[in-house]
Amino acid sequence: MDPLNWFEILGRLIVQLVPVWAGLIALFAVSIAFRRRLGLYGKLFDSAVGMIGFALVMFWVFAALFANMIITHDPLAQFSGMRNAAPGTPLRDPAGGYEVFLLGGDALARDVFSRMIVGAREVLRIAPFAAMISFMIGISLGLPAGYIGGKLDTGLTFVANLVLAFPVILLFFLLVAPEIQNTPIPRVMAGILFLMPVLFFTVLLNARYFTQPAKRNLYVGAVLVVGLWAYSGLAFNADPLGVWGMSPNLLNVFVAVVFVNAPTVFRIVRGITMDIKTRDYVSAAQTRGEGPWYIMLWEILPNARGPLIVDFCLRIGYTTILLGTLGFFGLGVAPESPDWGSTINQGRRLLTVYPHAALAPAIALMSLVLGLNLLADGLREESLKD
Repeated sequence: MDPLNWFEILGRLIVQLVPVWAGLIALFAVSIAFRRRLGLYGKLFDSAVGMIGFALVMFWVFAALFANMIITHDPLAQFSGMRNAAPGTPLRDPAGGYEVFLLGGDALARDVFSRMIVGAREVLRIAPFAAMISFMIGISLGLPAGYIGGKLDTGLTFVANLVLAFPVILLFFLLVAPEIQNTPIPRVMAGILFLMPVLFFTVLLNARYFTQPAKRNLYVGAVLVVGLWAYSGLAFNADPLGVWGMSPNLLNVFVAVVFVNAPTVFRIVRGITMDIKTRDYVSAAQTRGEGPWYIMLWEILPNARGPLIVDFCLRIGYTTILLGTLGFFGLGVAPESPDWGSTINQGRRLLTVYPHAALAPAIALMSLVLGLNLLADGLREESLKD
């Protein structure tokens, strides 16, 4: 079999990505058809910038979800004669498998295309969830700091400023260093940080249904059962059923991302809360006799959703870049991991001779972050129209 030219490679890539195209078409068709009923998400489809960003983000989300259907080879498998193979190079002995490396091979004779697709899964299983927990922590601390003020605000702001005083990359390096991983520090930090989402949802539902004890007990009880079950597995690897758990290396990276992002979210939420708490509807809720947590979570927080949603999208992008930076410096989730940062680092050593091994994951990383930034711009544009 002769090597493929770029038109043939492009055609095969389009065919391999059919599950992604199908997912995008179905998602956009349903979303556009019902966009007037979908609130801010529906209004996103009135913004060309937002739609482009959303399409880029969902492209990689679907690629991660359908990775097993898309990849042509095992991302960790090595193939004889395929070391630094050019894009479109056929395998010497396909043995009934896919007969070509679409985007070439890396320095260890592994398929660059398959590693790029699986790398999306590695990035997206950390960045969104780490950003989500960071937001729950920042909201849980930023709301009372901005609403109550006083010594509580002073103390929490001091701690946040203390963390923000460290350069981000240096703080990341300190938290994910192998020497730290072998100490109890990551587990202790995980025990504190992962408890905050459980407390957040418990307080949220208790404040909302405080006057309806039956519903309150049901919802709060469900949150405590599921939340503490997940908490025991994720923070301490103590889930007896084995449903929840993280490897020590992944936990280290996850805790580092949450710890670095939470203070910034705290500052944003605190500032927004200090502004919103002066509004008339907050005074009306105080006059009705509503409790402080109800006012913070059900009066102030919903009216701060626009800026927070925009920042959440941007923060996923920042987190993606930080994860790529960690992988580039060999501090990613695992040495053999196909995450984009590690793959770029491995490919850069031969960049002037065999650029494809580093360019493919670099373009993937750039496109995902670009999509998140464009999505944030679209959400900001539409939220300002409310």
